[in-house]
Amino acid sequence: MKSSPNLPIRILTHNIRYATTSPFPGEELWPIRLPRLLNELRYTTLYNPEAFICLQEVLHPQLLDILTNLNANNTSNPNPNPNPNPEAPQEWSYIGVARDDGHQAGEYSPVLYRPAVWSLLHFRTVWLSPTPDVPSKGWDAASIRLLTIGVFKHRASKQQVVALNTHLDDQGSVSRLRGAEMIVAEIERLAGPSFSSPAFSAGTTLPVFLAGDLNSEPAQEAYEVLNGAASPVQDALGLAGGRVYGHGNTFTGFVPEEEGEAAKRIDFLFVGREGWRVRGLAGLESRFEDGVFVSDHRAVVGDFVVGG
Repeated sequence: MKSSPNLPIRILTHNIRYATTSPFPGEELWPIRLPRLLNELRYTTLYNPEAFICLQEVLHPQLLDILTNLNANNTSNPNPNPNPNPEAPQEWSYIGVARDDGHQAGEYSPVLYRPAVWSLLHFRTVWLSPTPDVPSKGWDAASIRLLTIGVFKHRASKQQVVALNTHLDDQGSVSRLRGAEMIVAEIERLAGPSFSSPAFSAGTTLPVFLAGDLNSEPAQEAYEVLNGAASPVQDALGLAGGRVYGHGNTFTGFVPEEEGEAAKRIDFLFVGREGWRVRGLAGLESRFEDGVFVSDHRAVVGDFVVGG
């Protein structure tokens, strides 16, 4: 296959915390957190049209809020007309379904992208359970869990990329282990030469990335499977060298790190073992001088080059 030109891609992953009506101490309601999250998403994707946004714990109204505001023509207006021109193309779109019914019930793990930059070739949802084609809870999981998969083609360069986004269970260790094994199997199928779709030819080896909240620290089950020597992907942090900025821990809860439970690293970006170069990785802040937490998780942002 002819090699593609080097393509810079920024990837952001963030568990945004679902819009609860019974907030924890220190947690603000969604309408307070939303504008701060929007500013994060706008700023981190402003100068990379190829950027992907991978979110977790997103309820349907939250997804609509995010897309409506990102697609608003006048971003300086805090309450813009959500649909000033229904015929105008939207800057951002998404793939993903809600986990409880495969439609709009429950949490999404969506992948947001710019359709003017990427064309969607293939989209699939895999439920992380023994019945992966239907909404279902797996093993000892407390909640239904899924994997969002998309194959995209860069319109200008024709480079193809596989994007995966997930949120593993917070209570079931067996569920996290089996879910990670299922994700590895999906990646091996998608990134391997045998994968084919009506949209493109078989025999193409595709670069793949995985974003998500694993609820698994680096010494625990899911991470060890996904970052193991036999895995087709590896933790981007291990490839970044000294090009790392910001926080290492990604979960803090809604209390300052120095006052609360021990913070931990459970949110990750993984990339394939071939075809990717890491230019930098950052753990963003989630709370500034106003004291409002955007989420109980911090965003992780990676800058990569794919192709060549």
